[in-house]
Amino acid sequence: MSTLLLDAEALYADLLKGVQRLMQADTALVGVWSGGAWLVERLQRDLGLKGDPGVISSSLHRDDFGSKGMSASPDQTKLPFEVEGRRILLVDDVLFTGRTARAVINELFDFGRPASVALAVLVDRGGRELPIEPAFSAARVNLGAEQRLRLAKDAAGRFSFDVRKD
Repeated sequence: MSTLLLDAEALYADLLKGVQRLMQADTALVGVWSGGAWLVERLQRDLGLKGDPGVISSSLHRDDFGSKGMSASPDQTKLPFEVEGRRILLVDDVLFTGRTARAVINELFDFGRPASVALAVLVDRGGRELPIEPAFSAARVNLGAEQRLRLAKDAAGRFSFDVRKD
């Protein structure tokens, strides 16, 4: 494991500004389990939003379930608000192929039909396999296909990145 020379805290500050521009009065934040969940928890607080943000798991709608198994518990999805007719801003740490985003959108529609769904990410690493693009990304990086970028959070709640090889 190595540390990527990306300042996750500086990128978070950029994400906060980008999310502020995307927010409307009826927008609900939903973080993709697990890095996105950490991000929306902090965004919710830093934006001064009332209530709890939503958290959504991709595990029930993954197209690679047969080869990878269940990576998160399906009960990780918690949407403490009505999805029907609501503007949803999905937040994730890293966007790569787009398969996780597709899976969480499918999961989201199991709870109702939102008015709109937008995506904001901390890092877009390219390599899309599906036609999914973020409305905002704080950074774009290029990594080898065998590398995995992972957001980490320390005990004080500060973010950093790890790069792992498969």
